[in-house]
Amino acid sequence: MPIRLSAARLRPRGGRLLVLAGLATVAAVTALPAGSAAAHGFTSTAYATVSAPTEDSVRTELDLEYDLLVVSAAENQEDDDFFEEGMALFETGDEATALEHHPDTVLGYVADRFTVSTAGGRCSSALGGDFVVRQRDGVPYARVLLDHACPDPDAGEYEVRSSLFPDDEGYVTGTTTVVTYELAGRSGSAALEAGNPSFSTAQPWHERMVEFFVLGAEHLLFGIDHVLFLIALIIGSRRLRHIVLAATSFTLAHSVTFLLAALGLVDVPADVVEPVIALSIAVVAAWYLWAAWTRRGEQPERGPVAGRLGLTRGEWLRLGVVFGFGLVHGLGFAGALGIDEPWSWTLLWSLLVFNIGIEVVQLAIIALVFPLLALLRRRTPLVALVTSAAIAAGVTVVALVWFVQRLPGVA
Repeated sequence: MPIRLSAARLRPRGGRLLVLAGLATVAAVTALPAGSAAAHGFTSTAYATVSAPTEDSVRTELDLEYDLLVVSAAENQEDDDFFEEGMALFETGDEATALEHHPDTVLGYVADRFTVSTAGGRCSSALGGDFVVRQRDGVPYARVLLDHACPDPDAGEYEVRSSLFPDDEGYVTGTTTVVTYELAGRSGSAALEAGNPSFSTAQPWHERMVEFFVLGAEHLLFGIDHVLFLIALIIGSRRLRHIVLAATSFTLAHSVTFLLAALGLVDVPADVVEPVIALSIAVVAAWYLWAAWTRRGEQPERGPVAGRLGLTRGEWLRLGVVFGFGLVHGLGFAGALGIDEPWSWTLLWSLLVFNIGIEVVQLAIIALVFPLLALLRRRTPLVALVTSAAIAAGVTVVALVWFVQRLPGVA
């Protein structure tokens, strides 16, 4: 038979335990490395647009993180001068100069790591224009144009392969190359990673969609900030319908942002999006702490429901806040696919499948965590309170650290 604690006993003890749990987590997170502030870890996304401007030629527009390109190409081609000049010009607005001074180094690395082939063999690659460096996802990206001369261009099938910035270089833990293509009368998109480094234009469309589904699932599962946000939502939800409504609100919000970004109607810099994402995590987690503190000694989950859908006025307000922050998280999701340019219709279906992958993982986390938390609340309410408070306090502090570290100009 579960032990029932009186309000008089639970109030003072629960209050002190909430404070102690928060202090313990503050001490724990001081060991976090500064790199933890990165929204999705030490990963990189490369963008490639591959097209056939004439019947016997192929052109690729590559967008690559400038600093990664410099360090990887300099090491791969043993060009120390390129490294020194490239790093000296990093974030000065004159980065393209270093690329222009070392075109062979850039071409040697990129042409080896990004290839186009036909049935007749691998296409040769040459630089096809001037280098351009611009801001993308909040960091400098170098645009590299490649012209490919392909054997047997009338074969009708092309294979595109990318091994840009692999793990064994030691600079990132994973790179995804998002490819948009118009080749051999076919158009579409593909996501290339270490486990799936190539695709063929003859590949069925549903196989490429599966790749984007997996990419979306991995993006949520390994995107620690989005996972923490979801956990904060779960902890702060007293009933199953509350977390379902919160998750639905979050889903609708970032789906709207996806669509607006694909239409080119929304374009918010990453140096604005990323701090707000961190702040959203802190707010949702701290909201639970505040609610737990103000209602300590009570058991609202056993009391009568209020308002429509069983939500109080405060819970409706929380739902609105979640929706608002969901819009911002959607900008982060869209940035992961490069959906930040007007009329990116080619990627739209891929984006929707990517979104489905996100939702499946989100529902799986809810299905795993919420029943365990509900069981703990029913069997040992005090342990559930302390555990939830400790997790929420830890998430709040971590998110606030991320928020400060993600502010522009903060190392």
